[in-house]
Amino acid sequence: MVAGGLVLTDTSRPMENVCLSDYGAVEAIVLEIPRTVLPLRSDRVDRILAEPSPVHTGTGGGTAEILADFLHSLHHHGPRCGPDELPRLGSVALDLATACLAQRLGAEARDETPAEAHARAMLQRVLQFIDDNLHDRELTPQAVADRHNMSLRGLYTLFRDQPTSVAESIRRRRLARCHAELARPESGHRTVEAIAARWGFASATAFGRAFRNAYGITPGEHRAAARSLSTAPCVQQISR
Repeated sequence: MVAGGLVLTDTSRPMENVCLSDYGAVEAIVLEIPRTVLPLRSDRVDRILAEPSPVHTGTGGGTAEILADFLHSLHHHGPRCGPDELPRLGSVALDLATACLAQRLGAEARDETPAEAHARAMLQRVLQFIDDNLHDRELTPQAVADRHNMSLRGLYTLFRDQPTSVAESIRRRRLARCHAELARPESGHRTVEAIAARWGFASATAFGRAFRNAYGITPGEHRAAARSLSTAPCVQQISR
């Protein structure tokens, strides 16, 4: 198995794994998918068993890279998700894995992949693109559609069942980045306006208004509250 790559195995067959590293412990994330739920022909999937697949292809967002990023995020943040959220995340993982395998198998396999799986994989690709380009003030729904070779109507259809529209998703993700950075001590030398501009807000006034509507306080109040928490003395009570 290549470091940083993906490999497909079949747990019903004997196998031996050897992990060698000069840098200490080896970490691997395992996604188990029952054959009965994988919408690809078994004989085709068997062709790529035990074949290493690189993740970072240099194309800036291949399906394998999106799947790997999602699994890393799920590994770190999944324990904080509620019972009602986990089944939906499992469906996303299955769709991304299906799209990744279909891409490796070629056009014939992609044609037999359900349209819903294609749509979910494309949605994850779009959201990843948005996250990677929040700093760009020209990041608009039209720019997102153009980047993914789809019409604006097609992009809106992709977000039809999402809780927010494309434009609202961009705005909320920008606000979340600003919210996180304002609370970091290492960002204390940056002004509120500079942080807002860094994440794509062209107007400091509009940013302040949007931030207050989203979080109930101003950016400055949020930063002050975060600073007071970081400098508050730690009192430890020892039971006797």
